[in-house]
Amino acid sequence: MSAWLPTAPCTPDACLEPAGPAVAVPRAVLRLAALTALVLAGVALSPLGGRLPAAWVRRWCRAVVRAAGVRIRLTGSAPADGGVLLVANHISWLDIPLLAAVRPARMLAKSEIRRWPVAGRLAARAGVLFIERDRLRALPGTVARIGAALRAGAAVAVFPEGSTWCGRTGGHFRRAVFQAALDAGAPVQPVRLSYRGAGASDATAAAFVGEDTLFASLWRVASARGLVAEVEVRPLIPAGRHHDRRALARAAEPQPASAPRRHPARA
Repeated sequence: MSAWLPTAPCTPDACLEPAGPAVAVPRAVLRLAALTALVLAGVALSPLGGRLPAAWVRRWCRAVVRAAGVRIRLTGSAPADGGVLLVANHISWLDIPLLAAVRPARMLAKSEIRRWPVAGRLAARAGVLFIERDRLRALPGTVARIGAALRAGAAVAVFPEGSTWCGRTGGHFRRAVFQAALDAGAPVQPVRLSYRGAGASDATAAAFVGEDTLFASLWRVASARGLVAEVEVRPLIPAGRHHDRRALARAAEPQPASAPRRHPARA
């Protein structure tokens, strides 16, 4: 098993709580329609790539989340420019626009996405850095590409858990990606993501885990009532504060809101 193929124990049956009060079906459908329209607008603008102002990108990302019926509670801020490694825990597909709303960045994604029809080409145009997760020998090259992007002044966004978790617990940050920040002399910006709903039963409504389908997750989010995404931008870890990737990963790792973390295996 590759170090880049971690497995979370979270599954829809084991982790997702029964849905609480839902919005009316027509309202949920309208949310999905608005979300689709915004995504298509983003597709149309994707050839512009990095030429779009960062403020526009942040507004679009926030609009995507809000179109799905999710309110955003953002605390803290990230550096507006310069190379920085943004790292966050991973719960949902919503995490991607939420992290980009903090600061637009080049995302690290699995190489399979590059082969997806349409989406793969768009991702490449957007500057996504691809990783072959099933080839451990490709890892040093990926770390080198991330380091080069950081040295060039880009922000790179990574979910170091390597898999989505339900949000009630989470996985450890794997160390390998932090080597890129050390090599580039770049700071690390930790971000903690969490979701809550109108009732306690909605705490996992945003989770996209295990064999869950994208459509099922989209509908669960769009039909949830009072879903809030909480984005905590934690204090920046300056370059040079930690001299090895193990210590850097531990310093960046957010503490879960509830149950203790499991499966301590690291890359």
